[in-house]
Amino acid sequence: MFVDHTVESAPAAARRSMEATIRHRGYLPAAVARLATSPHLLDGFLKISGIFETTTLDPVAREVVIMTIATRNECHLCVAMHTAKLTSLGAAPELVEALREQRPLGDGRLEAIRVFTLDVVAAAGDVGDDRLRAFLAHGYTTQNALEVVLGIGAYTMSTLANRLTKAPIDEELASPVPANG
Repeated sequence: MFVDHTVESAPAAARRSMEATIRHRGYLPAAVARLATSPHLLDGFLKISGIFETTTLDPVAREVVIMTIATRNECHLCVAMHTAKLTSLGAAPELVEALREQRPLGDGRLEAIRVFTLDVVAAAGDVGDDRLRAFLAHGYTTQNALEVVLGIGAYTMSTLANRLTKAPIDEELASPVPANG
């Protein structure tokens, strides 16, 4: 039902975002081609995800938030995209596999952000002081707690939109999951 827009066929308001994505990635992801149906959603997601990338959370911690939301919301596309991102960051295959399988992580600090992300979603933000203290006890800050909320917002938007549009996994992301070892 959703059109795979090209830059030429997309609504005019979506074209700048599409062109920027092509420059950044080297190709037009199918999800972006479909999200272009709503220039506001496409632009909003790209802006908010870009802001999330500038937070004080380290890159792997950000990816833990993203993968936690992607697997929770069963977005196969986001899981594939962020598996590739974690791999490019040099994340251990065991970490990637545990995230993909929604299992506890071997790294206590990363596990704390994974659990906190799930707690925030489950409690609609009202995690309680004990859960917040548990998160902070791993060296995170109250600023980081709010940055997790930002990541949840960005990637809830993305996962729901990708599922609604049934965006396929791009050929560039179709490589198998890295093996352990």
